[in-house]
Amino acid sequence: MCGIAGILGQLASKSPILQMLGSQSHRGPDNTGFWVDDQVIALGHNRLSILDLSDSSNQPFQSENGRYILVFNGEIYNYLELKEQLNSFYKFRTSSDTEVLLAAFLKWGDSCLSHFNGMFSFAIWDNLERKLFAARDRFGVKPFNYTNWNGSFLFASEISPFWKIGVPKTPNPSVWSSYFSKGTYGQPNETFWNGVEQLPAGHYLIWQDGQQKIFQWYDFFSRIQSQPEVELKDQEEYILELLKSAVSLRFRADVPVGFNLSGGLDSSTLLALVYDLFPENRQIEAFTFLTGDDRYDEIFWVEKMLKDKPFPLNPCMLSTDEVPELAKKISDVQNEPFGGLPTLAYAKVFQKAREKGIIVLLDGQGSDEAWAGYDYYLKKSQNLIQGVKSSPLRPEVLDANFSSLASQNQFPKPFEEELLNLQYRDLFYTKIPRALRFNDRVSMAFSTELREPFLDYRLIEYVFSRPKDFKIKDGKQKWLLRKIANKYLGEEISLAPKRPLQTPQREWLSDNLKDWVCDEISLLRQDSWFDYAKIEKELSKFMKGDNDSSFHVWQWLNTALLLHNK
Repeated sequence: MCGIAGILGQLASKSPILQMLGSQSHRGPDNTGFWVDDQVIALGHNRLSILDLSDSSNQPFQSENGRYILVFNGEIYNYLELKEQLNSFYKFRTSSDTEVLLAAFLKWGDSCLSHFNGMFSFAIWDNLERKLFAARDRFGVKPFNYTNWNGSFLFASEISPFWKIGVPKTPNPSVWSSYFSKGTYGQPNETFWNGVEQLPAGHYLIWQDGQQKIFQWYDFFSRIQSQPEVELKDQEEYILELLKSAVSLRFRADVPVGFNLSGGLDSSTLLALVYDLFPENRQIEAFTFLTGDDRYDEIFWVEKMLKDKPFPLNPCMLSTDEVPELAKKISDVQNEPFGGLPTLAYAKVFQKAREKGIIVLLDGQGSDEAWAGYDYYLKKSQNLIQGVKSSPLRPEVLDANFSSLASQNQFPKPFEEELLNLQYRDLFYTKIPRALRFNDRVSMAFSTELREPFLDYRLIEYVFSRPKDFKIKDGKQKWLLRKIANKYLGEEISLAPKRPLQTPQREWLSDNLKDWVCDEISLLRQDSWFDYAKIEKELSKFMKGDNDSSFHVWQWLNTALLLHNK
């Protein structure tokens, strides 16, 4: 839910905070709120109402004595349980998780973070000590971008609010070079823009007297070492109960909730759990995207799974003629490179859900990383891209000086087992950070909220900590999840191999959209980053059928959309 923004320092005033909020208004169309102490602090909030729809839960939200002011983006799923704990300490005046968050902070200080099961990015201003406390959830589901500019500290849920008030839009050449040459999207603190950083997942920030300090609050390694011991015979049931709890918590909302489906194991398992928990609820609707290409569309599997279940299905079609306009819209809200036509197809799901009044959607993101579902976990590969035979990158088209700026991307290896280190890399450095950013921006572009039950920290920690044969056994990945899913789905679905390709991106870019692709990419002629003659050569090969991978073409196209479209 929502968007947050803030200015600390001499620039703090009503006009710039409203400009920042205006540029991310899609994140929260239900209310725009601000609180200003001129030249000290300005806090702003775009509200998407999910829990307690009354005006009493609008933000910025102040403590009763006026000392603390909170802006919060996300959901604290276990807010009801926390409220029970806090009732004797704090007198609640709303039924929102926002007030529970503030009460938890008043009670426990920064250690409140470990009490939360949720996705969150928030900032709390202490009027007495003139200090800001800001924090981000364990896996970085919700964003927190910040910059220091003209003597002030600024933060926002998206990056465009900074540009809106005059922060220079200057590319970070090291991150861009690494993207083209290695397919990476920056370190946990980086963005694609100079001077604009992210608060890393599982960290908090303190700003006081013009100085900022960042601390790690979530120690994943220690959590993995201290997981409960569950007898072997009880493991399946224990994990199933964690799954059910993760799903049921994420159905807490005062607005309609639906879910996204593909034909794969993760969303099929999600469907089975939703049906198990809410067997007769006909208000829960399902959504799936399709492109009209039977080689990629999974509508057959989706309809098969939904047979004899009460959940209405909403097919969401992406057609080639809407790609150019939609790609521009999504580029404008992503502010950074994103995942191609699959992300655009996903956008159609949120667009349709919003049109139908379904404000919250669940999906299966996070399962592959915890359960070792990618093919390179078996091959012990350092590859970051699933499902291609040849290299998806074309670093040879880069100018030599620009190419040399790419970072070495040495990822930490805190575990003795290489499989665990690969999973750790994907959870905190590669797969999950970029997927969460894509998904946050594309859902919020249509004023909808996305929730990911498989990213419940209790589930991630426990499954990650299990021995290898719980994840990979007899050549089958996500072994124990498949075993659990088989109780609900049968072997045809539970044992089906992972299907990485979801849209006809390479066919569309080289055929129906060929002219648009070439026109957009031609804008890169003006950039010193590339040897454009080499781009033309590679583009010609792609258009003539050398298209095992289309990732490099999407990279160039997406870059043109981000850098050269007004």
